[in-house]
Amino acid sequence: MRQRLSSEPDRYRGRRRVPTPPRSRYAAVVTTAFVGAGVVALGAGAMPDAKAVSPSALADLENAAATSADRSDRTTDAQRPSRDNDRSGLASTLAAAPDVWRLPLDDYSFTSPYGVRWNKLHAGVDLAAPEGTPYKAVHSGTVTKAGWFGGYGLCVIVQHADGTESIYGHSSQVMVQEGQEVKAGDQLGLVGFTGHSYGPHLHLELHVNGKPTDPIPYLRDRKVDLQLQVDDPYSDVAAS
Repeated sequence: MRQRLSSEPDRYRGRRRVPTPPRSRYAAVVTTAFVGAGVVALGAGAMPDAKAVSPSALADLENAAATSADRSDRTTDAQRPSRDNDRSGLASTLAAAPDVWRLPLDDYSFTSPYGVRWNKLHAGVDLAAPEGTPYKAVHSGTVTKAGWFGGYGLCVIVQHADGTESIYGHSSQVMVQEGQEVKAGDQLGLVGFTGHSYGPHLHLELHVNGKPTDPIPYLRDRKVDLQLQVDDPYSDVAAS
């Protein structure tokens, strides 16, 4: 008797090897998604005759599995939160936060600071931008002026909860109405050069306790840098 190899199974020990009958080509057909039926396994033991299962029956089982899987995928997609929705929700939360301050323009050239100019106080800062550029509220509040205002030309004034006022002058068009509530970042109007102006720009003033105040240090204390064109609306929200 020859020596048994270690790779040979124990069922060959001491007896003649018996050929294993070929499996039916349907013996391994399994579906896990048949509606209301659990797991259906078709094996050689359960199906002695492969012809007992017709190709159309197999096709029905496969279609049922595919349909169930497709429904599962659609349910998962519907439940998965959209990144766009997340971003818009965050933006809405930031705008509604009472402590948020924002830049009035997305892109501009800082052309004139607060201070005495031509023996007269220039009570704000000038931010040059192309005519028609949208400008926005630096902070939430109530619109108290939306129209012509002397040398400011078309002007918007927003009064904030603490009594501070922000003034936006020389607009080509105003987009809000008096009495309207606005949030930080809401569009107020379009840049222009109405009133006493020599070119399209936004004149921004801040009045604190009824007096003009240099917007640069005031806004810098609130995470807005007019000279570097940087704001940080996330800081106050994250801390609240």
